[in-house]
Amino acid sequence: MSNSYTEDHLVEQPAIQLMRDELGWDVVNCYGEWDGGVSALGRDGKREVVLTGRLKSALRRMNPDLPVEAIEGAVEEICRDRTALSLAEANREIDKLLKQGVKVSFPDPEHGEQRVEVVRVVD
Repeated sequence: MSNSYTEDHLVEQPAIQLMRDELGWDVVNCYGEWDGGVSALGRDGKREVVLTGRLKSALRRMNPDLPVEAIEGAVEEICRDRTALSLAEANREIDKLLKQGVKVSFPDPEHGEQRVEVVRVVD
């Protein structure tokens, strides 16, 4: 059987090429991520989907005026366990967070109350 009708050839490789060449994303082949017994990407386990270190760094870059508490709150909300939801509902929640940002509240020491802001997730 030819490789020309595989999901890899028809979907995955064109998507990777688009993200790399047109969007400027870094592309990493993680097939052997655990070969040394430890994740080369810094994950604690194979079920950890979000690379939280990279996410925090990106959120700080996109939201430089927000304090660490706001960034931490956004990461917590993005990574929140949604296994009790249907796949469609969980997907809708994440889609909304990505498109509209993550609303977080954190202490505002200047005014002595809670401050509410939206942490942008996509630039």
